Amino acid sequence: MAEKKRGAEATVSEVHKKITAAFEVFDYESNNTVDAREIGSIIYSLGCFPTQADLHDFTAEVEEGHTGYISLDKFLPVMTKVLLENKYPPIPEDLLLQAFEVLDKEKKGYLEPEELTKYMTREGDVFTQEEMDEMLTALADHEKNLIYYKDLINLLTIDPDM
Repeated sequence: MAEKKRGAEATVSEVHKKITAAFEVFDYESNNTVDAREIGSIIYSLGCFPTQADLHDFTAEVEEGHTGYISLDKFLPVMTKVLLENKYPPIPEDLLLQAFEVLDKEKKGYLEPEELTKYMTREGDVFTQEEMDEMLTALADHEKNLIYYKDLINLLTIDPDM
C-alpha cells in the first residue's frame, strides 16, 4: 500500500512540474502570474484540447477576480485535476506525429519556423502572428532555430498512464 501511494505522489509531482514549466513560459514578469488570455496556449501546450466553452469556464474558475490575471497558485490545482482526470483528452501521439510528417514533405525531422507559421496562420483554427511568435519562442531550438517535432511531441503529450 505504501509503495502504491508513493507512485501516486510521484505522478502528481511530475504533473506539477509539467504544469509549472508550461505556466512559466508565459509568466513574462516572473511573478507567478500570467495574462488570462494566455490560458488557452498553456492548456494546449500541456496536450489538452478543451472546447472554447470549456476554456471560458476554466478561465472563469482560476482568474483572480476580474483582473485579467491568473496566478500559478490557483491554476496549478485546477490544471492538475484536469490532467489527472484526462478531462480534455489529448490528441494521440501517433496522430500528432502523422500531422507533423504531412507538413515535413522532405522528411527532415524538423520544420522551419516560417513553415509552421504559414500553416498555423492560414489553415484550420488559425493562430495570430503574436500567438505564433510566442509559440515559436517556446518551441524552436534556440541554437538552430528549427522545430524538431519528435521532441515537441514528447513535450505536448502526457503519458495516459500517469
